[in-house]
Formats: sequence, C-alpha cells, structure tokens
Amino acid sequence: MNITHLQRFVAVVDHDEHFPRAADALGIPLASLYTSIEKLEEEVGHPLFTRDGAGWRLTPAGKLLLEEAKLQIAAAPAPAAKPVVKAGGKAKASKGKGRAPIVKGQPKPYKKRQGR
Repeated sequence: MNITHLQRFVAVVDHDEHFPRAADALGIPLASLYTSIEKLEEEVGHPLFTRDGAGWRLTPAGKLLLEEAKLQIAAAPAPAAKPVVKAGGKAKASKGKGRAPIVKGQPKPYKKRQGR
C-alpha cells in the first residue's frame, strides 16, 4: 500500500472524517484527497467511509485499516530530504542588437531625432 494514501486516510480520520479540513491540514487539493481515498478503497476492496445524514462515518473495514495504517506509517522510513537549490538562475542572453556607443554631438543610434 502507498504510504501517502495511508497518511491521507489517517488525516481524514484524525479530523473527524471531515475531508475539507483534512485537505487543508495536509496542504493538498480536496480532489486529490478524494482520489487518494478512492484508490485506497480499490486496493482494499471495501469502502472505508459511509455517508450518513451527519457526515462521513468509518466502516468496519475502515476501522481495521486504520490500525494497520498507523503501524505501517510508524514503520516506514522517514522521507528523504529535498535538496536545497540555490536562489537565482542562469542569466539570459539578450536578443536585441545591444546598445551602440554614444558619440558626443551625434544623435543616439537607432532613434529618430526629435523634431522641433
């Protein structure tokens, strides 16, 4: 099972089966959270949540998976640290002709003289 899907499942349960709050806490879009739960349900073969008048409720299969998910998350290795990228980037070459040197007493190159 994918650890990320299990972490998202546990986050939903920790936020009282409230999907929008769990998505905000995880910092992911709500649609992504729903997709992760659907994929986890397909992998397990049983629905993990049921919808009732008051909101979402955990099914018996979901309760069993919750215990297993917490064990797998605890046993999983810590995620690798992302490499630090220095600020800045490659300098871009200009595509223009550049500036010609200004000669005193002559009009600026590539510019029209201002009429009087």
